[in-house]
Amino acid sequence: MSNAKLEVLTPRNSQLIFIDHQPQMAFGVQSMDRQLMKNNVIGLAKAASVFDVPTIITTVESDSFSGYTYPELLDVFPGKQTLERTSMNSWDDQKVRDALQAAGRRKVVVAGLWTEVCNTTFALSAMLEGDYEIYMVADASGGTSKEAHDYAMQRMVQAGVVPVTWQQVLLEWQRDWKNRDTYDAVIDIAREHSGAYGMGIDYAYTMVHKAAQRTATPHESIAPVHAPVIER
Repeated sequence: MSNAKLEVLTPRNSQLIFIDHQPQMAFGVQSMDRQLMKNNVIGLAKAASVFDVPTIITTVESDSFSGYTYPELLDVFPGKQTLERTSMNSWDDQKVRDALQAAGRRKVVVAGLWTEVCNTTFALSAMLEGDYEIYMVADASGGTSKEAHDYAMQRMVQAGVVPVTWQQVLLEWQRDWKNRDTYDAVIDIAREHSGAYGMGIDYAYTMVHKAAQRTATPHESIAPVHAPVIER
């Protein structure tokens, strides 16, 4: 059976685009908790960095309306240039199309604001005009209401977009815990950004595998010790 969407995401067959993760755009998000969404965005960004997945950050009207990209997101990719545009549809900007083409991967993972506008128009245009496969990260994107987000996701899914979550992307890129080059970094991302899953990892390491308990200094958040290998 020939169906490209049956191929799982790997660090070699996919690229990532962040669309308009800017404060003014985030102010309008009502579909989910905004701090949780930001957490998910940064977790996804760290995953792309760990796996060296080509990543685009595009912005709209930064100076006149939207403000600048979350500094936490920029910190994950030091020195990366953001692609500024005027169109609500990133596909309309030649710089964005050129960057997608330069990466050379047909599977495009997308996280953006707002789901019903910038995400939807980009996804539909990229599939129609660019023949890309779109994987929409639902929990790293937000709409102006839950209905706006949900119906936009439904519209995109009906058109062939694949809905995913940020943690799903992270673990799909990792795929096998024997991949030790990325093991510790993936565990660290999960600890910091994966909520209950991260808490469970800490519990397993300290209570089951007897790793040293992590402590925080007065000037920094808790930093993970080297993760002992859990045999699976």
